[in-house]
Amino acid sequence: MCVLVGAAIALHETPGASTAATVDPHAGHIMPKAIPVAVTQAAPLPATGWTITADNNSAQAANVLDGDATTLWRTTATALPHMLTIDTHNRIALSGLTYLPPSDSANGRIGRYEVLISDDGTTWSKPVATGTFADDATLKTVTIGTVVTRFVQLRALSEAGGRNTKSAAAETNLLGGTDPALPRTGWTAVADSQETAGEDGRAQNVLDGDTGSIWHTQYSGGAEPDLPHTLTIDMKKTYLVSGLSYLPRPADSLNGHIGKYQVLTSRDGETWSDPVASGAFQDSAAVQSTTFAPQIARFVRLEALAEAGNRGPWSSAAEINVLGRADPSLSRTGWTAKADSEETAEEDDKAAYVLDGDPSTLWHSAWSSNPPSALPHTLTVDMKKSQSVGGLTYLPRPADSWNGHIGKYQVSTSTDGTTWTTRISGAFPDKTALQTVIFPAVTARYVRLTALTEADGRGPWSTAAEINVLAPTGSVVPGRGSFSAPIGFPLVPVAAAQLPNGKILTWSAFQPDDYVGGYGQTVTATYDPATGVVTQRTVTTTDHDMFCPGISTLPDGRILVTGGNDSEKTSIYDPKTDAWTRGPNMNTPRGYQASTTLSDGRVFTIGGSWSGGYGGVNGTPRKNGEVWSATKGWISLPGTDVTAMLTNDADPNGDYRKDNHAWLFAWTGGSVLQAGPSKKMNWYGTSGAGTTTSAGTRGDAPDQMNGDAVMYDTGKILALGGSPSYEQSQATANAYVITINGVNKAVTTKKVSPMANTRSFANAVPLPDGTVAVFGGQNYAVPFSDNTSVFTTELWDPKTEKFTALASATVPRNYHSVALLMPDGRVFTGGGGLCGTACDTNHFDGQVFTPPYLLNADGSDAARPVITTAPTTAANGAKITVKTDSAVTSFAIIRMGTATHTVDTDQRRLSLTPTAVSGGYQLTIPSDSGVALPGYWMLFAMNAKGVPSVAKVIKIG
Repeated sequence: MCVLVGAAIALHETPGASTAATVDPHAGHIMPKAIPVAVTQAAPLPATGWTITADNNSAQAANVLDGDATTLWRTTATALPHMLTIDTHNRIALSGLTYLPPSDSANGRIGRYEVLISDDGTTWSKPVATGTFADDATLKTVTIGTVVTRFVQLRALSEAGGRNTKSAAAETNLLGGTDPALPRTGWTAVADSQETAGEDGRAQNVLDGDTGSIWHTQYSGGAEPDLPHTLTIDMKKTYLVSGLSYLPRPADSLNGHIGKYQVLTSRDGETWSDPVASGAFQDSAAVQSTTFAPQIARFVRLEALAEAGNRGPWSSAAEINVLGRADPSLSRTGWTAKADSEETAEEDDKAAYVLDGDPSTLWHSAWSSNPPSALPHTLTVDMKKSQSVGGLTYLPRPADSWNGHIGKYQVSTSTDGTTWTTRISGAFPDKTALQTVIFPAVTARYVRLTALTEADGRGPWSTAAEINVLAPTGSVVPGRGSFSAPIGFPLVPVAAAQLPNGKILTWSAFQPDDYVGGYGQTVTATYDPATGVVTQRTVTTTDHDMFCPGISTLPDGRILVTGGNDSEKTSIYDPKTDAWTRGPNMNTPRGYQASTTLSDGRVFTIGGSWSGGYGGVNGTPRKNGEVWSATKGWISLPGTDVTAMLTNDADPNGDYRKDNHAWLFAWTGGSVLQAGPSKKMNWYGTSGAGTTTSAGTRGDAPDQMNGDAVMYDTGKILALGGSPSYEQSQATANAYVITINGVNKAVTTKKVSPMANTRSFANAVPLPDGTVAVFGGQNYAVPFSDNTSVFTTELWDPKTEKFTALASATVPRNYHSVALLMPDGRVFTGGGGLCGTACDTNHFDGQVFTPPYLLNADGSDAARPVITTAPTTAANGAKITVKTDSAVTSFAIIRMGTATHTVDTDQRRLSLTPTAVSGGYQLTIPSDSGVALPGYWMLFAMNAKGVPSVAKVIKIG
């Protein structure tokens, strides 16, 4: 516990993981293992000095903070909602809370909930977390993005079982964040304008800890300086800063609330960065925060570009906190630096000067030779010993000349000076300000900065004044787009399906947090984005534990779920009636198989040795394909040979890990392209006894188990990530574009630029504009672990065939996570874990990602076109007329997805070329039902800026 001025924060390093579950005799399942936790875990903050009140039976409220699970708070049966409000009497960095229901009775268990925060106990934020707790007595955890606050309120909106209107709790703990407010002792603040005549509105008041005092720009004496206004914080020494918290003035007046803003950083108070964050604060008295790419800085400047309510040219603030941590720059004593080229003839510009601590000296590549040394240039730092590193800072040469400012760059590391691994690449701005680069922690002795270009193309030179190497920080990386507040679920959403009614169906297993040891039922939860309500149900009517299944959306919108824990069974969900029914058993028991809906509405499945016996071992046949139809049930296809798609997994147990999670793409005439994860690709025919035809290999790709494959346009598939083996295996960042050339013909494979992050267990989703968003995953594949998690979202652009970094998620999404495109153009991501009640990596939540195309540069919502008229059904080959409220330039249809274990065989995106007609646009649905598969699709219209409409749902076929 470290108590800071203005903030309190607790960090907890967990030395071990959950207790391994008992062996499941039903099948050779992956079992949760004791994996050392390598990431910082939020820990309960000490409640010393805290007070708590409740709206009902407040006398018992203190029981939830006493550390005794046998003492309770329980309300009487008055009207919901009920509220517990905690006053920490300090400003804390908060990353979540835990809720322990009482064990004496189910009465009053909280169901739906909201978490709100306040700095004064009067003005409350919008919910920072929402969701639904499971109706059981286990400890619940709510995760939020780190915020700085004093008051926290848990609102009970419903009773979990609908038994009454009571609410109850045994214990509640607040969890500390990982990037706290920095201690402000000795800091100073200055502003371009401050009021001192009419009131004490000095800039220094934002650092005094008194939320009743404020900084206000001048308004008396006839002088009201125009916007923008600047508020500059001098922290007196450098920190690694990653955010800023802004508390507006108290609610007695709204004047001066900052609206549009930007944040800049500096090491010396003279040379400033480009904006590291920008956006618009809400016109509210609640504390608000912005985060950004970590920067080494001494000065932080908040620039107020607009007044939130346009009431006048003023700006004001009650408190400013800078979020971050200590400067992680490593000591450079004894280090050496060398370069591929250095100027020594006309100037003394040796590489060693980047380590001398003097910003007036510099390294310059050789320029007096004729011709001068050509790009790229390398600058290599030898730290003399291997140590953990996680970043680098680059100080360009002084402002007397800009020649040699590095533009595009790569940072690589090595343990021996011979074998190098690229850790990050990008482009520095043509500025003299200090630049900070953060990358995932790695052990290295050597760090190399490669200058690929000169920032303004002035010549083939490279220069640097100072280079520092940073220790690992764990701080978030930069991004675009945004994630919502976490949405709590009463289960770990391991599987999900987007429904035509806009809702998302999710499920876990026979238990909300575990899959080992029980069969015959499945816990489900349905999320309604329109209301935010999550509804729980345990499905027993089909006698089917649907964990680790194949999933396919049928032409009429029903969801076909096959195998899994109950490995031979089939269940069908009908969203029209909200009912589950039992389907015919498969001929081959399966788990971790994939399935896909065919051009004629049948469903093909293959593989699945995770349950139902290991294929090829102890007399269990290999799990060749079979096909389902509504009229004939399941029919085996012995000619669809699973051995053609087996990976070379290191697991010795037959096909146990080798026939999992096939990348299946239904195509023309009932055919199926198996595009991975094995490097061998195949065409499967589903007529008669079935056929198998090689489609070639995926270029230089290895097996990519637990990678992703997405059809982002007609016959175009992006394959990315994964690892050679299912677990204990290094992931890849490589990506490939696969082009379908016709049934039973070899596909064309093109290797494209890799992701910035290696990923296994990630989820990839096609977006309306043809880009592909990639969420979560980890660098080293370990089920039930959040080690090596990748929080940064990446976006692949088919025009450039490159990835760019987007926003970072709050919660890691690894093994057993999902992602689905929603009809509003946003993406639902959720889940991860399912390893029992004692497991640290169960994630009972989801978040909604807003892609950059829905946001303006200032963070506000972009204006969207609206589809005003569109048909609800269309046949293959039909011409349809669509009307919009404004001009659009392109259209696309995306089939509604289903997701589990990185597999989504339902989602695919097809571009539709519009023709202008009277009153709208004419579109032609592809005539081939193997391209535009039968079922429900989302129709999007995009304007010239690439902003998509909310989709109209259309049934094709």
